[in-house]
Amino acid sequence: MCGIIAICGQKRHTVPVLVDGLHRLEYRGYDSAGIGIVEEGSDKVTRVRAVGKVKNLETLTTKYNESKIVCGIAHTRWATHGSPTETNCHPHSNMAGDICVVHNGIVENYESLRQQLKERGFKFVTHTDTEVLAHLIDSMLTSHPDIDLGEAVRLSLSQIEGTFGLAVLSARFPGVLVGARRGSPLIVGVAEGEYFLCSDAAAIIDYTQDVIYLADNQLVTLKAGEDVHLFSIDNVKVPSDVVTLAMERSEIEKGGYKHFMIKEIHDQPRVMKECLRGRVVKDEGKPFDIHLGAWNDTEMACELKNCERIILCACGTSWHAALVGEYLIEDLCRVPVEVEYASEFRYRNPILRAGKDIVAAISQSGETADTLAAINQAKQAGCKTFGFVNTVGSTIAREVDCGIYLRAGPEIGVASTKAFTAQVLTLALFAVKLGRQRGTLDEEKAGELLSAMRALPDQIAKVLEAVMEPVKMAARVFRYANNFLYLGRGYNFPVALEGALKLKEISYIHAEGYPAAEMKHGPIALIDVFMPVVFIAPKKDSSYGKVKSNIEEVIARKGTIIVITDEGNTDFDGRAEFIFKIPLTNESLYPLLTVIPMQLLSYFIADLRGIDVDRPRNLAKSVTVE
Repeated sequence: MCGIIAICGQKRHTVPVLVDGLHRLEYRGYDSAGIGIVEEGSDKVTRVRAVGKVKNLETLTTKYNESKIVCGIAHTRWATHGSPTETNCHPHSNMAGDICVVHNGIVENYESLRQQLKERGFKFVTHTDTEVLAHLIDSMLTSHPDIDLGEAVRLSLSQIEGTFGLAVLSARFPGVLVGARRGSPLIVGVAEGEYFLCSDAAAIIDYTQDVIYLADNQLVTLKAGEDVHLFSIDNVKVPSDVVTLAMERSEIEKGGYKHFMIKEIHDQPRVMKECLRGRVVKDEGKPFDIHLGAWNDTEMACELKNCERIILCACGTSWHAALVGEYLIEDLCRVPVEVEYASEFRYRNPILRAGKDIVAAISQSGETADTLAAINQAKQAGCKTFGFVNTVGSTIAREVDCGIYLRAGPEIGVASTKAFTAQVLTLALFAVKLGRQRGTLDEEKAGELLSAMRALPDQIAKVLEAVMEPVKMAARVFRYANNFLYLGRGYNFPVALEGALKLKEISYIHAEGYPAAEMKHGPIALIDVFMPVVFIAPKKDSSYGKVKSNIEEVIARKGTIIVITDEGNTDFDGRAEFIFKIPLTNESLYPLLTVIPMQLLSYFIADLRGIDVDRPRNLAKSVTVE
């Protein structure tokens, strides 16, 4: 969701840096964009804002490209309070026009604050919750004339209920930039002669790789040539630990592909290798071994071995990966697993047992607001917490007691692809390791699974090559469909859900995923010649016979069949409109292969429909508000 980039210092032209940063944040989802700059010698903040794409803003800001600017802030907005209009677009200002604020998050008590400020003569011009911040800061500076901008922000935030990642500047304090966070990510970029603030490191990767991650309820004041001043919102000084980003520019560029999504689909063989690198070890004459950082923590290893229940909390695609994880962990480790929508878990007063339950978060970004709240709730209940997270240094990665990084690299396309396969493979590694530790998985079966995992990179590459043209043909046939049905059983039921989600996310075609056996309990009423039905039916799957019967039921009702099945299976030749074939693998690893044709089908249908695949309407890459 919403993106922030800000800069203080005169080492380079500010406006081009801000606009370039906004372009790099476009993937997060937004509906408008704006900048606020303090020009040298000016007593006002200059704001330029535009509805729609960043390129619309860029055409309005070119006249400032060579201006002498002491600091600037910029924002992409995903509307929460107030429709996407230029008036509601960030940055927001006070009445005098000399204070400027950009804000990610939600001010939950903005209505009462707005009323109080109105009664004191402050005039509001937007429908946003953020505008109260600009007026609050103005109020603090007026009533406390001896304080600086950082202290005015700190006092203002003490009145705020809700979440924020924000950047503030003022013409009254030229060259000073203030940032703060609670529940929404904010990063300080440290470079020679200048500082940056951003919500996502992708925005500043060209300028510095040295960063400071703000923790919740921290505030930072920056001025070029001075030290970083980092405090808690309670005004306690905090050490500013600089870390180096493990990110390359090439990872956030398309590399010759039309869209990030298709690049990331093709990146999955590499991601599988990276997930396994150094983790699956086979010494000559010895059985396979798994090295996961989580087991280096002996206390957590003991907790995992003796736990009575694992609760997996996630949202969206990560929730589908969690469902696969449930099957894997229960099958291999014989420990009960519950999969929870994090957004529901945090509000339903769940039963949590300290010392018996482990609560694990699954998140690509590591910043998903509901998933983070679920982890905090578990910690308050005394439960140990675990994370399966992609983004290094993210909030969830820092908050959990222990975890495993996915190693998928930056995922820019809004519709998740490589993060899903990385989540499933990492969960599989976790399950095998835990199964061996708990004594529920014998050495022979573990070895078979790990051998199958090591074959996955080449198998996924083979699937991509084999199904590319057939999937393109299917996309041309079905691009005008109004509805799709996805059906699978066992390990492939969550993949049916994921296939349906991918299609509706980026093509805007209504799609539903179901366990194949549930078709007779309602969805079969929808079957007709105009309803494409995607069946996931590997012949090696233990429920293949049942799924095959479900396919016959659809054929009998003149449904249109697409089948994903094994190489060498001829059962559907001449009966299905399209067949996408995948290599044989262990039954529990089929989701990593069967999902590939569905990712491609969604992509090509959306592209043929003329949709901006990487930035589908109304969606955001990282959901950092409720």
